[in-house]
Amino acid sequence: MSAAAPGDILLVKTSSMGDVIHNLPVVSDLLARFPQARIDWVVEADFADIPRLHPGVRRVLPVAVRRWKRQPFSASVWREMRAARQRIQMTAYDAVLDTQGLLKSALITRAARRAATGRRLGYSVRAIREPLAAWAYDARFFVDKSLHAVTRNRQLAAFALGYGLPSRLDYGLSALRDAEGAHGESVVFLTAASRADKLWSEHNWINLGRALARLGLTLLLPGGNALERERAERIACQIPGAQAVPPMSLADMATLLAHARFVVGVDTGLAHLAAAVRAPVLALYTATQPALTGVLGNGWFRNLGASGAPPDLQSVLNALKPLIRG
Repeated sequence: MSAAAPGDILLVKTSSMGDVIHNLPVVSDLLARFPQARIDWVVEADFADIPRLHPGVRRVLPVAVRRWKRQPFSASVWREMRAARQRIQMTAYDAVLDTQGLLKSALITRAARRAATGRRLGYSVRAIREPLAAWAYDARFFVDKSLHAVTRNRQLAAFALGYGLPSRLDYGLSALRDAEGAHGESVVFLTAASRADKLWSEHNWINLGRALARLGLTLLLPGGNALERERAERIACQIPGAQAVPPMSLADMATLLAHARFVVGVDTGLAHLAAAVRAPVLALYTATQPALTGVLGNGWFRNLGASGAPPDLQSVLNALKPLIRG
């Protein structure tokens, strides 16, 4: 695409939570290059609060593909799908950019309405997660799969819209951390994950919490669903002064994380949200490799552990020393 400034841009990145957070810097990059651009975003309804946090997103267009797939013959689902398609087609876009690279996102990209000179843009066959999806685009771009997910999103946008990749990483959420009084003395533990093999042992969490409590720090343990809350409560009740936090919206969670002195979490989308709001964050890996999808931010962050090599308690305490001293 030429460097001519696009007016209306549609981003397609629907899920999951971490992937959606990884796409936030694309908005900042686009507005740095095209300040007058109007950016909309198609996202799963469960994660719609995330793009809404970025002041550069004009409209968030929610879909419910995950739920729709479970009830493909439901009349109500078909009505929802038609309504979602109508919302997506309200604007004729100068660029429709699919940074997800899946068949489901490619179908959404195809459904979007283009301006007269608009194009649908995405990864090339060699760079995409589901190669068949590449045929949905008018122009395709190779981005090395060995790059971190955040960098891949940003590089695709830069190639597709014809600008150099900005050197500064900006999730667009710094205002939450920079707000007056945002820095508290509470430490947030993110103990839940989408898979059991991503968990760090409750025994380790309890001992880490007790060590931090002895230093005068208060521990907050959020939990989303019932199982996560039960886990948080089990851990919290064995740490002096610790509190299990009731369920909250993603927007409220972002504020909680931004107010934290620091965050310790497993491989979960909320750890990425902590990095995005520039809270100091230590991410613990037990079943996945952090090189491609570890936390990445422009504040203090560190990824510890790897698939099959969970970090031990002492290595976590050692990694936290700069934050505890601070």
